[in-house]
Amino acid sequence: MKKKVALIFGLTGQDGSYLTEFLLKKNYIIHGVKRRSSSANTERVDHLFDSLNFSNRNFFIHYGDISDGTSTLNIINKIKPDEIYNLAAQSHVRVSFDIPEYTADITALGALRILEAIRILKLKKTKYYQASSSEMFGLVKRKKSINEKTPFHPRSVYGISKVFAFHTTIHYREAYGMFASNGILFNHESPRRGPTFVTKKIVQGLVRIKKGFQKKLTLGNLYAVRDWGHAKDYVISMWKILQYKKPDDWIVANNKEQTVKEFIEIVSKKLKIDLKWSGNGVKEKGIDKKTGKVIIDINPKFFRPSEVDYLKGDYSKAKKYLKWKPSISTSKLVDEMIETEISKY
Repeated sequence: MKKKVALIFGLTGQDGSYLTEFLLKKNYIIHGVKRRSSSANTERVDHLFDSLNFSNRNFFIHYGDISDGTSTLNIINKIKPDEIYNLAAQSHVRVSFDIPEYTADITALGALRILEAIRILKLKKTKYYQASSSEMFGLVKRKKSINEKTPFHPRSVYGISKVFAFHTTIHYREAYGMFASNGILFNHESPRRGPTFVTKKIVQGLVRIKKGFQKKLTLGNLYAVRDWGHAKDYVISMWKILQYKKPDDWIVANNKEQTVKEFIEIVSKKLKIDLKWSGNGVKEKGIDKKTGKVIIDINPKFFRPSEVDYLKGDYSKAKKYLKWKPSISTSKLVDEMIETEISKY
């Protein structure tokens, strides 16, 4: 039986690395795209090279950039994959306020370049997955679970760019008959999360404080509500979305809500840090009861100019039709993240 071939844009990120692992176990041949830089930036996938039999290699890395339509088209033409997963983006929401043009070029137009390449090359059998985001919903008027019919109201250039990519995917599906689907993933974390994302920043910071390598953890909005799951679960949904009988748009979530503050308290408890809170607003502080020292404080620079206060997703459609549901609890996720950070010392 001929092996399926997958092309992953955003290979070296959290999701790209877990998806690569999953698809290799499914006996796929994987081609991944990464940007050329002075540092290798392949630490999330290096172990996959080490564990492979190089006489029968199923994993290849190509240099490319979705800001470059020509290189994107050339890579797709060379590989002619069965499935394309677009996980590439300028993925940090707060940073998108500082570099809006770059964010739009990569996150919005990058999807357009890939879809246009598929159209130009007439790859009728190639299936396309677009990594959409819960940030598209933005300002939610009623605090209840979001589903596929909830209107978008993005509150950042990142969210706006994801809306553009979402609708571009639908456009190419409807105009050209492509198998092009959106997976609207809510927040998903793991030990491989980048250090500037809040969950990783919290776990990394509190472990360092516990070990005596850091005095204080500085954060922004403690009361933003998010729906956190494990990236390892969520990449399975990506594959299932492309195996479904027809292209469609899907919410992938955990349907549970927690504030940033509640996430801090879960991590603190697991690290046996007895935390108490004092003050309000930007003057709110987290104090270690044992030492009496302030170990968490707030800095307004970490607030977004326009906040997204509430995101919780209803994955009923994915559960019913894709037979997908999350399997890793928030508690287990935090355990994994803590264990990984502790192992560094």
